[in-house]
Amino acid sequence: MSDEELRLEIERLRAENEALKRSASKVLSLRVSEKGAVSVYGLGRFPVTLYKEQWLRILDMADEIKAFIRQNEERLRSRV
Repeated sequence: MSDEELRLEIERLRAENEALKRSASKVLSLRVSEKGAVSVYGLGRFPVTLYKEQWLRILDMADEIKAFIRQNEERLRSRV
């Protein structure tokens, strides 16, 4: 391969790598952990893992959590 071909291949691979990073970070997935809990992958570096009763308690509070976020919007940070 010539130097130009190598340079083009590196550019192509870098672009492909960036595209994969962007799409992977947006995808959420659910799994059952080894201990029988529910793990949500794709929110951050590590999964969020809670037992079903904990998830159900949080889901029951969904409206309260949304209202809290709205009330504290100016104090909360976004991950960007």
